[in-house]
Amino acid sequence: MDIAEVAKASGLPASTLRFYEEKGLIQSIGRSGLRRLFSANVLERLALISLARNAGFSLDEIADMFATGKPEINRTLLLAKADELDSKIKELTAMRDGLRHAAVCKATSHFECPKFLRLLRIAGKNRFRQVHKLQGK
Repeated sequence: MDIAEVAKASGLPASTLRFYEEKGLIQSIGRSGLRRLFSANVLERLALISLARNAGFSLDEIADMFATGKPEINRTLLLAKADELDSKIKELTAMRDGLRHAAVCKATSHFECPKFLRLLRIAGKNRFRQVHKLQGK
């Protein structure tokens, strides 16, 4: 399959496919003129990459899975990601419930509603954690 066919079949732009190749996540098997060629199993590999990205794996973590040439998925890492997702689900559920409450709250201002104020505190803490995570702290 040439890169255009892979892009169409996977829904990913060619630029993403080239980036994934640079990161070692996929490999072309040659060229036809200027176009990269890929084996048919690249679609399965791209589906695994997509699943891993949606589950919160970084591209480096995914690259580690492919280090030996075929996917080797660390089960401990899978459990850790599942725990992270559980935590995120709890957080999102609380946020959803808070937003629904705020939508029907009888307080004259949302800033007078205790549940809305709690939602703001949660959002502030999460923002603080994200900034520190990006800074490597």
